Amino acid sequence: MTRLLATSVVRGSVQGESHGGAFLIDLQAETVEQKLDWNTADIAWEGRGWDRGLRGIAFGDDAVLIAASAELTMFTPDFGSRRAWSNPYLRHAHEISRWRQMLYMTSTGFDAILGFDLSVCAFTFGLALSAQGERIGWRVFDPRQPGGPPPCNTFHLNSVTATDYGLFIAGLNSPGLLRFDGKALAVVASLPAGTHNAQPFGGGLLFNDTRANLVRHVTAARQRQFFVPSYDEASLTHRDADRSGIARQAFARGLCAIGETIVAAGSSPSTIALHDLAANKTTRVITLSRDLRNAIHGLEVWPFD
Repeated sequence: MTRLLATSVVRGSVQGESHGGAFLIDLQAETVEQKLDWNTADIAWEGRGWDRGLRGIAFGDDAVLIAASAELTMFTPDFGSRRAWSNPYLRHAHEISRWRQMLYMTSTGFDAILGFDLSVCAFTFGLALSAQGERIGWRVFDPRQPGGPPPCNTFHLNSVTATDYGLFIAGLNSPGLLRFDGKALAVVASLPAGTHNAQPFGGGLLFNDTRANLVRHVTAARQRQFFVPSYDEASLTHRDADRSGIARQAFARGLCAIGETIVAAGSSPSTIALHDLAANKTTRVITLSRDLRNAIHGLEVWPFD
């Protein structure tokens, strides 16, 4: 029985309202259980998602790891206990990825990747990117020390995947999928502008083509694409509640593989779609909310019984 953990951002929420949460989704029973209601008041409320909501998801050996905008939170699998860590170079975090005892986070507001050592529970690694003409500059820094990068959002980094072959990184404005192997940073695949969740998968590249309202899987031999679910506008709620004007339906974000051929993809209003790469079709759509402001952010297969 497969279950997914999803996080959400409520884009047009105001102070005093919930602005995100975490949800456990049983795909067989098609039931949804809210595990967290993120309603902290001490955040910035201006513009886009800003500090609202919960972001990327990863798992420790007996822990649930979730990024908020400016902190890493660790929960027990029953969500009964919480610890949190912040860093001066962590701002507007998006996705996170674990490799062995290191957890890597996109620090979107600094054009950086931060590494959190789970064995000592501390931020110990930083990788800062910078635009240098047609090249991308990079440098490693220690997030425990002064002298790190200044605030910057040139690339809007929103995805990181940690593997034995290095860190794969991408953003809305990156020149493609980047790979950092500890010695060099290189563009290894092209991407359209405005993507989320770009990652190597199945001998190719899997990503949310958010501007085109598509989920794509691209290999040398074949290109597959799946339309993001959309709804009759009249069935949506809170259509006029987002003062920023940013919230829209079919905004694709959140992506994870279930085995070798099934992909779960998130979108707004909070929706999970299952796409079968082998059959090249969408097999299931689960709707969590018809609130237009409510967007899926993180999405991962739940590993605990």
